[in-house]
This record gives sequence, C-alpha cells and structure tokens, in this order.
Amino acid sequence: MLTGKTFLITGVLMESSIAFHVAKIAQEQGAQVILTSFGRTMKITRTIAKRLPQEAPVIELDVTSEEDLAALADRIGEHAERLDGVLHSIGFAPEGAFTFLDATWEDVGTAVHVSAYSLKALAVAALPRMTQGGSIVGLTFDASYAWPVYDWMGVAKAAFESTNRYLARDLGPKGVRCNLVAAGPIRTTAAKSIPGFEQFEETWDDRAPVGWDVGDPVPTAKACTMLLSDWFPATTGEILHVDGGVHAMGV
Repeated sequence: MLTGKTFLITGVLMESSIAFHVAKIAQEQGAQVILTSFGRTMKITRTIAKRLPQEAPVIELDVTSEEDLAALADRIGEHAERLDGVLHSIGFAPEGAFTFLDATWEDVGTAVHVSAYSLKALAVAALPRMTQGGSIVGLTFDASYAWPVYDWMGVAKAAFESTNRYLARDLGPKGVRCNLVAAGPIRTTAAKSIPGFEQFEETWDDRAPVGWDVGDPVPTAKACTMLLSDWFPATTGEILHVDGGVHAMGV
C-alpha cells in the first residue's frame, strides 16, 4: 500500500509507542521511514529503531528549537529526496499543568508550545520536502470534553485540534492533507507521565461498545498509517476516533 513512500515519524521512544507501530506497519507496507529524536533520547530512539523490520535512520529534531526546525529539510535530504507524509506524535506538559486552577502560565505555555504549536512548526519545516503533496497526521485525545486529571493538556489538545483545521485550510492548496487520530488511552511513556492516568484505564473498556485494550497501540497505528496513505485523498481537517466507540456513547 505504501511502496515508494517516505514518511517522517516523530515520537518513537519505546516499542509500546504508537509511533513505533506506525513506523513498523508503514515499513511492512513498503514505505521508507525516517525517525526523529533529540538530546538524551537520541540513544534510546536509535536502539528502538533497530527493532523495526528495517533499521531506520534517526535525525535530530527538537520541535521547540528554531535551529532544528530550520535544518529539518536538509537533514531529511540526507536520507530521502522527497517526503510523502509526517506523523506528529509529540506532547508534553510540566507536572504543574495537571492542576488546572494552580497552573502557572510558564507551565501552560510549555504545554501549548510543545503539544499544539509544534504541529504548525513541524508542518512548515517539513513542507519543502513535500514537493508532491502528502499527508500530515497527528495524535490527539478528544478535546471536546473536560476530562479528569488532563487539565491544561486538554486545553493544549483543543488548540492542537484547531491548529489542524487551519493547517488543512492553508496546506490543502499545496496538496497536503492534515488529519488527526483521537485515540483512546494507550499505556505509553507519555501516558504514564500523566498523574491519575489509571482513571482512564479502569473505565474505558467498560464504556467502549467494541471493547478497548489500553496495552494495544496497533488499532491506533493502523488508522494513522491509513491516513498517511493515498486511501483518503479527499479527507482533510478531520479527526478520526479510534477509541472503541466511547466518543459516541452517553454517560
């Protein structure tokens, strides 16, 4: 399905990462993948990259670094002439951002910068390599609701979802589609950093009409891979729910 395609995949930290499984499925479907990491996590990502069907190159990218963003197209060019898609699997909020009324702007600003603005920053940085159009896919946690414990990260995700719509507007004429996958809770490294995350784990499966396994990132990864492919040629600005159906149920 993806033969001849090249994708930039962010967020590969562990084998349990959704991004790892997107990279794995993409390779199994014929794509070349390039991973990103930065700082102390570079060594970890390079180790995990060896566990893919084909070891993938890892380039440095801190989405809050203007220097890294400016150099991204050249760094991609060391491994591929053209880019067909990007997976944005990036999110971070300081611990203080998970206490809504007490959070400082410093904590909130960090959450919004890393978890929302970075979608625009990454898209613009990768665009010079997307010479034949393509697809940008991001991961969200449905920001339509005020969730327990999620607090300012939920606000950041609302900004993230709005950013996706504006990117769809501005990049559509350039042949680039922009869509998000709203995943149910997955037991990833990022999820473990959220205080009280176990509240989602304990109740989600009971509310999901088709069930939900917090330890299985594959359904979400498959949806991301499909959106990266050419099989949704007229879909952009969309949020695809992969949550066992919880989003459609009442209390």
